[in-house]
Amino acid sequence: MVGAGPVGLTLALSLASQGVPSVVLDEGPGKDEPRPVRTVVLRPDIAAFVSDLGCTTVRDEGARWVGWRSMRRGRLLRRVEFGEGAEGGPSPVHLAQHALSRGLRDALAASGLVRIVTHSRVDTLEQDAKGVSLHTSGPGGTWWRGSYAVGCDGARSTVRKLLDVRFTGRTAVERQAVVALRAELPWPGEALLHRLPPWRAGGDEVTARPLRDGVWRLDWLLPPRADLVTPDALVGRIRDTLAGWCGGTPPYELLDTGVHTVHHRLARRWRVRRAFLAGDAAHLLGALGTQALDEGVRDAQNLSWKLARAWHHGGCEVLLDSYQTERRSAVAARLRAADQSLPILRGGAGLRGWVPGAARGHDALVTDGHLGRGPLGAPPAYPHSPLAPEPAASHIPVGTEPGAPVCDVPVTAPDGSVVALRSRLGRGSLLVVLVAPGTGVWDRRHWLTAGVMPSLDAAVSALPLDGELLVAEAYPGAPAHAVLLVRPDGHLVAAFNGVHPTDMYAAAESVRGGTSGSGAGGEAGAGRGGDVDGGAGVEGGVVGAEGRTADVK
Repeated sequence: MVGAGPVGLTLALSLASQGVPSVVLDEGPGKDEPRPVRTVVLRPDIAAFVSDLGCTTVRDEGARWVGWRSMRRGRLLRRVEFGEGAEGGPSPVHLAQHALSRGLRDALAASGLVRIVTHSRVDTLEQDAKGVSLHTSGPGGTWWRGSYAVGCDGARSTVRKLLDVRFTGRTAVERQAVVALRAELPWPGEALLHRLPPWRAGGDEVTARPLRDGVWRLDWLLPPRADLVTPDALVGRIRDTLAGWCGGTPPYELLDTGVHTVHHRLARRWRVRRAFLAGDAAHLLGALGTQALDEGVRDAQNLSWKLARAWHHGGCEVLLDSYQTERRSAVAARLRAADQSLPILRGGAGLRGWVPGAARGHDALVTDGHLGRGPLGAPPAYPHSPLAPEPAASHIPVGTEPGAPVCDVPVTAPDGSVVALRSRLGRGSLLVVLVAPGTGVWDRRHWLTAGVMPSLDAAVSALPLDGELLVAEAYPGAPAHAVLLVRPDGHLVAAFNGVHPTDMYAAAESVRGGTSGSGAGGEAGAGRGGDVDGGAGVEGGVVGAEGRTADVK
């Protein structure tokens, strides 16, 4: 990986969890400067993914919100509660970016399969049929060799420039003044979006999102072409906003300040032979509550199992190409939804803004991204993936559409433990889930050899990819004895009306990209052909880099 920001570190950690060694080339000194104002919001599924990889700071230092408030002027439009069984579902996790990076670095140090090389700036990239060569400048500059390279080096990506990939889009879509402060607000643990607040210095929109230990991040939307935000003007915004919420300015401790400029850009290509782009190197977004880092971690989740498959078994063009097809399409749809909503929400709606009910309609648009709903915020689905199997008579509809993320239901694992379905993801294996009502009250020794279990176990053993057999008492929309095939990143491949070994095999064959075994560069079985090595004699499978571009400047 080129770059040691959260996306590059997550990708390296996910690869290590699947037995793939890598080198991370870090342009910086190997640690992140603590900036309380630079925070990240991770959707529940992505927070669980990162935690399951061993990043403990998500759990130990992240804040989970108890609710979300939407206000317009002095009126509460909507309140959503978070929690199991609540309207908002599980809460997202909000934490400082440097805490996330620290947790990822600690997990990588324990993995034993990843080397982070600091003060290493990439200046040359060369590819051949068996691997990628990167040259780094700086102290101890040398050539590094890997099977694949992933540029996670931020908005000004050197890897993207060396690959001659265009980065088109719009500049300065939004600007926000941002502060981190410690104070007591009237809604402990609840995030707030306040549009058109009734006080003088509130601007058109302000967001408050809680962190741990009484700390809040506040973002004020700045007008287009606004002047620079002076310290006095920022203090005025803080005092007026806190007074408007609390009935008087409460005591507060200002921890950090910044101005965040949101750009919307999308790289034309995310794969060039054996080199890939991920995170801010591939896309920039962030307006209307869309979460750039969350999308970057989804890139890492999607790419890691495909690279691991290619490294262990030889690359398949269809499988590797599917990363760009799936993720670029998903991010493009997110950007398109934001670009269509911005004129309506930022003053371009004309008379529509005065139509009765327009305020609530606007509230839904502006909060979907924050709540993880709709085109702006819902987890992406890949219904038209090149890895999707052909329709078969044995396929049945369930509560999850093919290509969409599966529901996180309780399942019984092979060792007899009951775990969350999503906790079995990220290991590079297909998940095969049998829906068997009543198994929770049976002795496992009996139902393992009863009914369809022996034939299903044999079908799973015969799959062309490693598979793990799990049992669920229920799954939304699925009848008894349905069998679900789930990708290593948690997206549903297909659901079957029972055990159908031939159709299950065909679906699994589609997931691995078909029967082709040609690696990137056109040589069959070339996955391990480019073991990483450098001046220090490091060995591994993937070279990557992620930049340290700040979200807040």
